[in-house]
Amino acid sequence: MAWTAITSADILNIGKGLLGSQWVGFKNFTDFFGSYYFTRLLGNTLALSVYDLCVSFPASIIFALLLNKVHNRLFKRTIQTISYLPYFISMVVVCGLVKTFTESGGAISLISQALGGPSELISNAGAFRSIVVGSNLWQNLGYGSIIYISALGSIDTELYEAARIDGAGRWKQTLHITLPGIISTIMIMLIMRMGQLMTVNYQKIILLYSPAVYTTGDVISTFVYRKGLLENNYSYAAAVDLFNSAINTLILVSANTLSRKYTETSLF
Repeated sequence: MAWTAITSADILNIGKGLLGSQWVGFKNFTDFFGSYYFTRLLGNTLALSVYDLCVSFPASIIFALLLNKVHNRLFKRTIQTISYLPYFISMVVVCGLVKTFTESGGAISLISQALGGPSELISNAGAFRSIVVGSNLWQNLGYGSIIYISALGSIDTELYEAARIDGAGRWKQTLHITLPGIISTIMIMLIMRMGQLMTVNYQKIILLYSPAVYTTGDVISTFVYRKGLLENNYSYAAAVDLFNSAINTLILVSANTLSRKYTETSLF
């Protein structure tokens, strides 16, 4: 990818190979950084990624904590199974369902209209990010909680018994026993999530978005898809994707360093 980014490789001279392509240096990078799209794409990518992280990441932890307090085995397993199912549904099917519910006349759009909101959410730029984040939450909530449920199972139950004897309620038990017991798992998962911050769930965005929502829904990965596969501008797309990967790597290393410093937990 790095070599393609600094050459003029495209569909017309692909037969010449990488060594036969014209050297363009950092032109593709400077063109992207100086383009109108740069600030919009970077802003949209960060806004959508941080929004999704702030909603989906703690939601899986909270869901695992709530399930851990359910003592009825049958009810607990039923809830777990139901929550896992959306993860295994095809992305195309999920996006089809989302479009059905959020297009004009869809159930969610009708509710929005009744409350004074837009009548067609899927083509509304202001609602698009919430649609993507909401569908991600529905699809990944249960599956994302599996590792936390496993971590909760490794906490010594005698700690809870001792806390109850000392008069600690459920909230204090959660705060002083449960969360410290799974903090290493939480930090490892957070570091891994931070390493994918700039990638977003671009496959879902491609299946859901349209030119009407480019102002808020167009991210770096979807821009790379359009430039590379639809417009055959491979070198420019490779440069943009290389920049995206570099930012992901920088965020990953920074998150890992901070986690090792403050929680003594790290990936490397």
